[in-house]
This record gives sequence, C-alpha cells and structure tokens, in this order.
Amino acid sequence: MAFQKYILGLLLVAVVTSCGISKSLEDTPDVSAYIQTKPERIATSDSTYYTKQAYLAANKYGQWELFAEGDPYQIGLQSGALTQELFEEQERAFLGKVGEIVPSKFKQYLLRKILAWYNRKMYLHVPEEYKAEILGLSKYAGDDYDYVADDYLRMLYLHSAHDIGHALQDLALVGCSSFAAWGEKTEDGSLIIGRNFDFYAGDAFAKNKIIAFIKPTNGYKFMSVTWPGMIGVVSGMNEKGLTITINAGKSDVPWSAKTPISILTREILQYASTIDEAIEIAKRRQVFVSESILVGSAIDNKAITIEASPENFGVYQVENTNQLICSNHFQSDAYANDENNIKHIAESHSQYRYERMEELLDETQKLTPLAAVDILRNTKGLEDKSIGFGNEKALNQLLAHHGIVFKPQELVVWVSANPYQLGAFVAYDLNTFFQEAPKNKSGISLHNETLTIEADPFLYTDTYKNYERNRVLSREISKAISNKEHVKPETLKELQKTNPDYWEVYYIIGKYNYKKKYYRAALNAFEQAKTKEITTVPDREEIDLYIKKIKRRLNE
Repeated sequence: MAFQKYILGLLLVAVVTSCGISKSLEDTPDVSAYIQTKPERIATSDSTYYTKQAYLAANKYGQWELFAEGDPYQIGLQSGALTQELFEEQERAFLGKVGEIVPSKFKQYLLRKILAWYNRKMYLHVPEEYKAEILGLSKYAGDDYDYVADDYLRMLYLHSAHDIGHALQDLALVGCSSFAAWGEKTEDGSLIIGRNFDFYAGDAFAKNKIIAFIKPTNGYKFMSVTWPGMIGVVSGMNEKGLTITINAGKSDVPWSAKTPISILTREILQYASTIDEAIEIAKRRQVFVSESILVGSAIDNKAITIEASPENFGVYQVENTNQLICSNHFQSDAYANDENNIKHIAESHSQYRYERMEELLDETQKLTPLAAVDILRNTKGLEDKSIGFGNEKALNQLLAHHGIVFKPQELVVWVSANPYQLGAFVAYDLNTFFQEAPKNKSGISLHNETLTIEADPFLYTDTYKNYERNRVLSREISKAISNKEHVKPETLKELQKTNPDYWEVYYIIGKYNYKKKYYRAALNAFEQAKTKEITTVPDREEIDLYIKKIKRRLNE
C-alpha cells in the first residue's frame, strides 16, 4: 500500500527525472581549474582496486570501503574509476525496472516530460564543486542508459530522486527513525546517535553498500554511507565529530526542483564543525521538499534537528532533557500550525514510531552503542506488541538500506552489514582510517574488529526465514492480482502462516478474493486485517471501504 506506492514513485522518478532533457550542456560545470588527469586503476583482486589517490576494497562483511582525496573533479574521477562496474550494476537495479512497472511507452513519455520540467532549474541550486564531482563520476557511467540522457545530466538529476519521489507520491513514505542521547542519558556522558535509513528501491539496490571516506581539498574530511554514483549524504560524520542524518517530512508537490537534500547535507558535513555552522549553511540553500536534518556535534555535545521545507525553516532543540527523537514529522515552533505536518502526525506511522523510540530509550538506563543497535533492530510495536514483521510502525521494518550509530567525541561509527540492519554493525575509527588510508594499497580492511557488534541472532531463526518467504509470496500474489491470475488456496494460507501478525497479509488475501468475487472470504480477510496493527489512517479507511462495498454486494 504506502510501501508499494513509495517504491513505484521512487523508481519512476529515478528513470524519468533524467529523461526528455532538451537543454544543451550549457549548465555543465567548468572544471578547467582542476587537475584533468584521468586516474589509472589497478586491480589486485576482484574486490580490491586502487589509483594513485584512492582505493576501493570489500571487507569480510560484504561492505565496500572507498577512500578518495583531491579536488572535486579528481574525487569524482577517482570514485568513478574505482566503482565503474558497481555503478553500472546500480543503474540497472535502479533504472531497469521502469519497463516492468510502467510498460506503457506513452505513460513513460508523459512522465518524462513532467519531471524534466520539474528539474529545469535544479542545476542553479547545486554548488559548482558538487557538479564538478558529479561530472567526474559521469565519465565512468555505463552505456545502457544513454538513451535516457547525457551521462552528466542523468547523474545530476538522479540526486533528486529521493526528493521528487516522496513529493510526487504525497509522501507515501517508508519512515526513517533516529535518536540521540548525551549527558546523564549515556554511559559516559558523551553523545551517541542511532538511525535507520529506510530507503528501499529493491533488494538489488541495497546490495552494493559503500562506506565512503573522503578527503577533499577544501573543507573537512568525512565519511558517509552511500551507493555507487551518489555523492550526496544521507548518513555521515566528519573529522570534527559533526554528524548528519535525514528524515523525510510531509511536503506539497513542488513546482520546481531546487537543492536536493542530500547535496545540502553533503555541504554541511564538509564545511560545518558546530551546530551553529550547520544551521547557517542550511539557511543559505533553497530546498524543494520537507526534511528533518538531525545534526549531532562533538564540540557542542548535543544534537538538534534542522527542519527545512520550501516555505519554512525551523530548528528544534530539546529543553530539560538530554535526549532527542526524530521520526517523520516536525517538532519546532515554526511548524506548530503547519497543516501538512498536523495531518501527517495524525494519519501516518511517524508519531507511533516516535513513541516507540521514547519507550525503548526510557527502558534503557544508560545508552551505549550496543544498546543503540538493539533499539534499531527492534521489530515490536508499543508495549512490545507483535505487529507483524515488515510493519512500518516498527523501528526495524526489515527493509532498511542501513542502520548506523555514531559516537562523535571518539570519532567512531558503526555501519550495518546486509541484510537490513541485521548484519554486523562494523566499526570504524575515523582517526585511524584517515591516517592509514592514503598508504593502504593492500586491500586490507581498516575497520575496527574489536569494536564491531555481531550480527543479530534473529537472522539465523526460522522466523526470519519465514519473513523472507512472506516477502516473496506477497510480491507474487500482488502481481497475480494485477494480472488477474489464479492463486492456489495453499499459497494464500502460506502467506498468512509466514507472517500471521501483519495486517497487510490479510489485506492482500482480501483483495485477491474480492477481485475473484469470493466476497465471503474477502470480508473475513479484511475483518481479520482490522484486528491487527494497521499502519496508517488511509490504509484503515481503504479496508473499511472494501468491507462496506462487500456488505452492500452481499445484501443485494
């Protein structure tokens, strides 16, 4: 429902934002002031590559570690040369589904025109240095999607896919969750931040996770969790112990693309050392969707949220407590009367997840990195209620691109390995990494094995296997419904058995039976769905509408 809509919008946007661009390359950045030499890539194995100023290697947990240094264009060239095959694979995962989801060439054409119009002024709102870096990356883009747009323009506009995707889908979000604690709320008084990045564009998209360590000519050294072809920041920390994470908010449909959120947060991470500096940078940029930016600071030993939208700007700071919680609604006074925000709190799963984080943090006497990971992995609802695996009201929705924990004063970060946030949380010490990386040509991982947190035991249970089977069945049955195909009764029973507490299981069964005109069976399924923890008010209203229509038909 909301989940499928989000994926649909995201994939469509990923394809069509770059399509139909009729302008010339007059907006291509001037890189004449930068070093022009294209790097020579040397492979020492099928998982280790290096150039003079950069390297890419896979650690034993399946994560890619990327180090690059230099001017913006060189960082782009180095990263592109090292990740070329990964980026081609990422483009196939991200763009290749358009024909599957929207097979109509005419509809693709219409969407291309609409979204090309949206993006017509975006290049004016992206700093020149980041356009130069994207240009460098684009020199290594694959040929499969040249028909979509020029390599540079395609990569530039893909940086707005997250923004436009949730805006055009009326923010039918899969919701990210984040929290911070310091002072008497943590074991040693220092700041700890945890977050789940629940951005899902298919399993293949999350496969090649990159932990990037960047040493730019200007600004601070920083790390971020990203994917091939992406220079923006969704989760990261710099050498000053300033951290950034983003949580989408409720937006109106934008009339024109401006600064993508991930580009704004990249700028903050690269150039801010304190909360005040982060706020000043955020104020200078015009965004085109609503977003909460959680900023943590080692220097300030606290965290705040910057709440940015096209028409408003707010900063939320907690008072009389050393704990900050952020889901997908705004909390500052600037948005106290915002109709979109008020409606979102009332109808979405954001407030529920907020209260769940509050509940779990209250149960934790002193937050530690391990305790933060336990919270991020929690699949239960309020009061530990079983609400079904994959429920968007849970903090762990079993679809996250990554989970991450920061300890800024020590410059240590933990990043989850696949799948979701269930794999090991691999630890990195930024001081050690940036000291060792420039001379690391062996492909030896620079993660800290002593501090790494082991994989969730849940990963090895039958319950987890059942969940993965349930995901496959859900997709198969949903496709059968769309194609008006027959589904065996045994398959519907297995769907229910593999995830019995999840409301959407019964919704899918009800919808299938309704389409087949098995009204009694459909009514029973929809009424069972209502006994479960339904994700949003619109979802509940849709089920109520089905029940009403079925009862009317049965009484005819």
